[in-house]
Amino acid sequence: MDKQNIIHTLDKVRASSPLVHNITNVVVTQFTANGLLALGASPVMAYAKEEVADMARIAGALVLNIGTLDETVVEAMLIAGRSANEHQVPVIFDPVGAGATPYRTETSRRIMKELKVSILRGNAAEIANVIGEAWNIKGVDAAGETTEDIGSLAMRAAQAFGCIVVVTGADDYVSNGSATYKISGGTPLLTRVTGTGCLLTSIIGAFAAVEPDYMLAAVSALSFYSAAADAAVQASAADKPGTFQTELLNQLYQMNGTEWSKYLSVSQING
Repeated sequence: MDKQNIIHTLDKVRASSPLVHNITNVVVTQFTANGLLALGASPVMAYAKEEVADMARIAGALVLNIGTLDETVVEAMLIAGRSANEHQVPVIFDPVGAGATPYRTETSRRIMKELKVSILRGNAAEIANVIGEAWNIKGVDAAGETTEDIGSLAMRAAQAFGCIVVVTGADDYVSNGSATYKISGGTPLLTRVTGTGCLLTSIIGAFAAVEPDYMLAAVSALSFYSAAADAAVQASAADKPGTFQTELLNQLYQMNGTEWSKYLSVSQING
């Protein structure tokens, strides 16, 4: 994947300021909105079933996140997703906590069955449970422990669902079922601030809104986010989650292609 094509996706986001419709975890709505604004996208958080179809229709991307889940939210997600599918709007799905409870797992599988999802993003245990592999997970933020080949998991999931699959962790993997890319970088501080994974999913949505090659969009978003996190650590020079959270927003705003290229680490591992 060409480095310049990856970096150029950031210009596309900032030139068009895509509308990203989020039906997301209520714990992180403000952080998600601020992160998207810092990046240069336009966030909207619309949950009412009476308007989600209209909002999804005009959005550049629809992001569904089951972090805080109930029957009303699921209904709204399905209505919005059907509208997005009808109007060729990419749907990005984050199956938060899939495997932690039967309800989360069943809801994740229902969304994947009833909607055409463009990009599925989760940690290894979540993705494994969505495709029917019972990996252990504890709570909605737990990545689970595994000695499995995560790149192989991403490929199996992409083949199972016919979409781009992103598996995040110490390293991130993106697969379309035939080719898989590894993105390195980031910082453990990302696991010490709630909502950093949810924000990442929405940033993937912003890139997918402007880049029709969803593989390129996902790889670019992951690489950019990782670079911003690394730069935030460098800029703050502090091992403090609160300081890091603020500086991450600063770096999402300040990061340009030249700076991003210093951190960019993308490699194809198969395909």
